[in-house]
Amino acid sequence: MKKVFPKKLRPGDEIRVIAPSRSLAIISQQVRDVANKRFSDLGLELTFGKHVEENDDFASSSIAARIEDIHDAFSDKKVKGILAVIGGFNSNQLLRYINWDLISSNPKIFCGYSDFTILNNAMYAKTGLVTCSGPAYSTFGQELYFDYTLEYFRQCVFSEAPFTVSPSKHWSDD
Repeated sequence: MKKVFPKKLRPGDEIRVIAPSRSLAIISQQVRDVANKRFSDLGLELTFGKHVEENDDFASSSIAARIEDIHDAFSDKKVKGILAVIGGFNSNQLLRYINWDLISSNPKIFCGYSDFTILNNAMYAKTGLVTCSGPAYSTFGQELYFDYTLEYFRQCVFSEAPFTVSPSKHWSDD
């Protein structure tokens, strides 16, 4: 399969935040404020999927709602990158409903971690799209030791230059 690399981001680009697992409703306003400022400082415009705030008994939304947000993000020509709210445990429910042709026709930066990894792997397997196992929207609200994450995020999504990831000297679970 041919690898497909999405275009790198530039200041002014739009990033769509989606919730393929857990809902934005579980993220505090304080974390959101810190995350929003960091994206603004990067020069990126944030938009949010229509269903990211839905919150059922599993801190998620329906399969149909999550699929709609994924498809809307990939079909919207203004959106240059897609970021998960946070991880979770139910992204696997989405696999049989994803329109792989839509994704193949609209490759974009697709970034998240944890439960999101199943989507990263499936997108690569089905479309060749090289995705990012990296910070979610909620990660950008992390108060301690975020500089390390931010620096590698910048290198990965903005720069064409190769880089080597070195281990962090600090760790935090805030």
